[in-house]
Amino acid sequence: MADAKANGKNEAAKLAKIPAAANPLANEPSAIASNISYHVQYSPHFSPTKFEPEQAFFATAESVRDRLIQQWNETYHHFNKVDLKQTYYLSMEFLQGRTLTNAIGSLDIQNAYADALNNLGHVLEEIAEQVNGFQACGFVRHDLDGVEHINSNSSMEEKDAALGNGGLGRLASCFLDSMATLNLPAWGYGLRYRYGLFKQKITKQGQEEVAEDWLEKFSPWEVVRHDVVFPVRFFGSVMVNPNGTRKWVGGEVVQAVAYDIPIPGYKTKNTISLRLWDAKASAEDFNLFQFNDGQYESAAQLHSRAQQICAVLYPGDSTEEGKLLRLKQQFFLCSASLQDMILRFKERKSGRQWSEFPSKVAVQLNDTHPTLAIPELMRLLMDEEGLGWDEAWDITTRCLALFSENFQFTASAAEVAFGLCGAQLLWDLISEKHFIAMVRSTRSDLESKIPSMCILDNNPKKPVVRMANLCVVSAHTVNGVAQLHSDILKADLFADYVSLWPNKLQNKTNGITPRRWLRFCNPELSKIITKWLKTDQWVTNLDLLVGLRQFADNTELQAEWESAKMASKKHLADYIWRVTGVTIDPNSLFDIQVKRIHEYKRQLLNILGAIYRYKKLKEMSPQERKKTTPRTIMIGGKAFATYTNAKRIVKLVNDVGEFVNTDPEVNSYLKVVFVPNYNVSVAELLIPGSELSQHISTAGMEASGTSNMKFSLNGCLIIGTLDGANVEIRQEIGEENFFLFGAVAEQVPKLRKEREDGLFKPDPRFEEAKQFIRSGAFGSYDYNPLLDSLEGNTGYGRGDYFLVGYDFPSYLEAQDRVDQAYKDQKKWLKMSILSTAGSGKFSSDRTIAQYAKEIWNITECRTS
Repeated sequence: MADAKANGKNEAAKLAKIPAAANPLANEPSAIASNISYHVQYSPHFSPTKFEPEQAFFATAESVRDRLIQQWNETYHHFNKVDLKQTYYLSMEFLQGRTLTNAIGSLDIQNAYADALNNLGHVLEEIAEQVNGFQACGFVRHDLDGVEHINSNSSMEEKDAALGNGGLGRLASCFLDSMATLNLPAWGYGLRYRYGLFKQKITKQGQEEVAEDWLEKFSPWEVVRHDVVFPVRFFGSVMVNPNGTRKWVGGEVVQAVAYDIPIPGYKTKNTISLRLWDAKASAEDFNLFQFNDGQYESAAQLHSRAQQICAVLYPGDSTEEGKLLRLKQQFFLCSASLQDMILRFKERKSGRQWSEFPSKVAVQLNDTHPTLAIPELMRLLMDEEGLGWDEAWDITTRCLALFSENFQFTASAAEVAFGLCGAQLLWDLISEKHFIAMVRSTRSDLESKIPSMCILDNNPKKPVVRMANLCVVSAHTVNGVAQLHSDILKADLFADYVSLWPNKLQNKTNGITPRRWLRFCNPELSKIITKWLKTDQWVTNLDLLVGLRQFADNTELQAEWESAKMASKKHLADYIWRVTGVTIDPNSLFDIQVKRIHEYKRQLLNILGAIYRYKKLKEMSPQERKKTTPRTIMIGGKAFATYTNAKRIVKLVNDVGEFVNTDPEVNSYLKVVFVPNYNVSVAELLIPGSELSQHISTAGMEASGTSNMKFSLNGCLIIGTLDGANVEIRQEIGEENFFLFGAVAEQVPKLRKEREDGLFKPDPRFEEAKQFIRSGAFGSYDYNPLLDSLEGNTGYGRGDYFLVGYDFPSYLEAQDRVDQAYKDQKKWLKMSILSTAGSGKFSSDRTIAQYAKEIWNITECRTS
């Protein structure tokens, strides 16, 4: 404590020697230091006597933000002046991660900022890395004596923005990075969730959820736009005017307030915006009479309901109230964003014709969550702008495109949706008479298919909106996100629509940004790649990685590659100790599965395999164990708060880890670790240190996956099924560098039918692993409900729907191949190099370039 105080005084003394001067575009370290000092003094958030790491972080962030705002303003004005077609990307989530290191890396000013902070008595890396890791998020770990220790939540950290959950949100953020880097006219729209999904806390009882605190103080990156405010109406009724037009009136109205987060491109002036909406009620909605009468809650009723809209990402929807809140969130995002687009369209050029709107506006819906953009755009065009139905429909269908990772026929009960938006109005907007008439006039052979293709189901008393159908009928383009996924959509789910519109359904295989997921998070490996390729252009042209193939057998490259990987493994091992109290050996094989906890992603298969491995190790003699491949299995991810079986899996992983890691006979050869509170910042530590990554979903159920791409890019080998983007990764890196197992998608329906018919015969090893859990070896917790999902032939929650039992034997065989391959380190290093060399296809730059050309029809708009 005394050292910390002394350091704080030294830092404050150094700060006092630096003149405070506003210099937002500074490039030299001395000028940057002055700009940081200026923000300490004139953008104060803390006591003036302090300049500790927390104060240094916020002042540094605001200094970087100065440059971002300058570039954002220039980009904004340039887009307005040139008036090209612009893409607006709507997503319910954006998983951004930390901003400081990404921003200064993209701006190419990391060295200057490092020197400036040194002048101020701080180290850039220490400020940037005070994240949800070394200064952890209140995780609870237990020593061998059972004593609890809580890694306290330090305030010295840049917190991950709690705006997303999993791959969908991270993909959206990668896409924004590529849009900016490719100098495309594009923006993102999302919601400003105050408490995020949740922060995961692991205790003896398993996963516990606590609210995220990323806005507990403030975010230095967001800029509130007090002049960008739009009304969003809920409930109410439809008023019919004398001329026959209709108007949505009454109900409750909240205000959507814009917060902008600047998104810089890599080594380009273009800086685009992620615009987040927050919901607020106005002062006139506060009932002062009721408040003074002691009716405090009633007085602020609308304020309370407004705050609920952006409180939590994906609130529980097991109740009608939860369903309604989710729908309100989706409609709030759509309405505010569309109003903003329309205003910008009208402001850029006066007297513009509405027929020009599709040539200036491209709306991309990220998954089916923003589907209400379809009827809301129709409503705005008809009710607010006075267009007729035909013209509004033509504009809407020419503007909107959709990609989806999950084309489910899910929807809220029609009365909930209609009550939200005005029953008659929404009904009219999704009226199917035009669609049905078109089908009958052009494809009479599809008459019998009309009931299944319609937007509404056939229940006259309680009609349900089929959101996926609404999207396919209304959007000009719909795409899958991996070739296998798109093929399944075309051949199965949307086969009738494909016969009607052969070119509407496309494939756009997902991608990841190589800036965050290699250049910034793995600088050691990045330097090696640049050295051997003799260029750093691979950062924006990932196809250049193929040049590494010619050096894959080079012993010098392999030695450098091995050294970089070991440095990352040691860094990761230090992190694991700090957040879990478990010591792991960097010389063991680091085997990692991190993603949202879900039964189809089959973390259960992974942990059953670990249990079987433990049992075999216990049966060996000490001499036999020495011949095995030591392995550290790390599993991480969040289970949705109401998803009971997923939470049971989290509990099981932790219980297995506690049991295995304390067994002195085995723990030198096997460790099992649950990595708590998995997020982007944690991934940036895990992925560089990984050697094997498990992507083992049931074939045909993972639309794409992008974490597989991140691991592969960093030289990590994959064990997986032929599912999602695994298929294309295996093709690109070479089949011999991928550990394949399991049923293929075409087999899955037949295998499920055989299970229903009682034809499945479980492997004895599978039964052995399950029985070991039932024996009580992992404690008194009742795992029978989880294991029951693997039992029986049919029934809700039974019958092993995700084919864990069927794939278990081939999974174990693939793991045996992994063990053998790892023993030959020269071969393993070659495979690792070839994995990186084959990852060029999976850049989000490639994906976004395809969207821009083939769906959005937009072109580069570079800020000079």
